[in-house]
Amino acid sequence: MSQGQAGKVSCCEPQADENDLRPAEGPDIDDELAGFAKALGHPARVQILRILSRRNSCVYGELVDEISLAQSTISQHVKVLKEAGLIRGEIDGPRICYCLEPRALRRLRVLIAAI
Repeated sequence: MSQGQAGKVSCCEPQADENDLRPAEGPDIDDELAGFAKALGHPARVQILRILSRRNSCVYGELVDEISLAQSTISQHVKVLKEAGLIRGEIDGPRICYCLEPRALRRLRVLIAAI
């Protein structure tokens, strides 16, 4: 994990070797877009993405403070977002740091623009 602005720990640096802006064409793009759409298909997941987008550092337990859902429910929603590749979670001692995956969000924009 690297140091972000003002010494805050950030796990949000893009991962290398991922081509997020490849053209939205080919036989698998519908499945790719449907996977993102499924992950975004619950208001709590959209809210989690909004919270993470407002932060310039890792988000730990603050999700529970900002969303009126049980920790276990939030964990399930985070799991869906992670499986879709929209967010990342990195272990930082006893906690997990969550942040957006900017390359996946750019890819989502490309796929939506191609509709």
